Amino acid sequence: MTRAIVVINPLSGSGRYDNQIQEHARLAREVLAAGGFDAEIRTTTGGGDAHRFATEAAEARCDLVVVWGGDGTVNEAASALVHTAVPLAIVPAGSGNGLAADLGVPFAPRQALELAAARRTKLIDAGQAGDSYFFNIAGIGIDAVIAARFAERGLRRRGPVAYLQLSTTELVRYRAKRYELTLDGTPRTHDAMLVAVANGRQYGNRVLIAPGARLDDGLLEVVIVEQLSMWGIASRLPALFRGTLRGGPGLTMQAARTIEVRSEGDIPYHVDGEPRTARDSLAIRTHPRALHVCVP
Repeated sequence: MTRAIVVINPLSGSGRYDNQIQEHARLAREVLAAGGFDAEIRTTTGGGDAHRFATEAAEARCDLVVVWGGDGTVNEAASALVHTAVPLAIVPAGSGNGLAADLGVPFAPRQALELAAARRTKLIDAGQAGDSYFFNIAGIGIDAVIAARFAERGLRRRGPVAYLQLSTTELVRYRAKRYELTLDGTPRTHDAMLVAVANGRQYGNRVLIAPGARLDDGLLEVVIVEQLSMWGIASRLPALFRGTLRGGPGLTMQAARTIEVRSEGDIPYHVDGEPRTARDSLAIRTHPRALHVCVP
């Protein structure tokens, strides 16, 4: 049999979720065994566990790493598998699941596991912001603030509705900041609320911030949103959900391979929803065809 490591991120590391972990483990073993895999279950209890498990899997030359969790868990494991031959499969279980959605991964666990067991893979790009990889979207400005606030919340206050409420609150009070940007060597300056750097198209929940982004084209789609009124934001929401957002007054969209960001002081940013902070400058680049992923 070929070997698979299944990384499960439960709702919490506490014992109250033992039944959930056991049920997930049973289903994973059953479905993967039908596809010829001997599955070893590894359960996370804190940040860094998924990265460590995936690193160990790559070093042991396992045939597959399956991540049952949200965007942060997927990011940790995928970061350990960049530039290796070990493919990543996703069982979506987070608040956004943007990468899984863009890949067409089913959200039903059994179907997602069946997709993993089928061993159909493709190579996608990886982005890098500072020292951190991202595979879906990195962001500077308002979405970095929202990511940090969201990460501070207890598990009972998460989910799409909580995310929408938090986003609305932050949008009302957030003010644009000046950024000096260099896109593939060409400088430009913007007073921006948001600089999103997208490898994939959507944050998740059908919020398509970069409809033109492709996971395997070697490019990152840079979306720059300047200070907008609440009406200006509201008027673009239909396009955001329909996947028809386009550049225009206050909104710039441009593809690039390298992005340099400069701004005085701290630069809060996120990688796939995981908060980070740079100081004065941040370098972002793409790594083409860097990660094997399971796809329909």
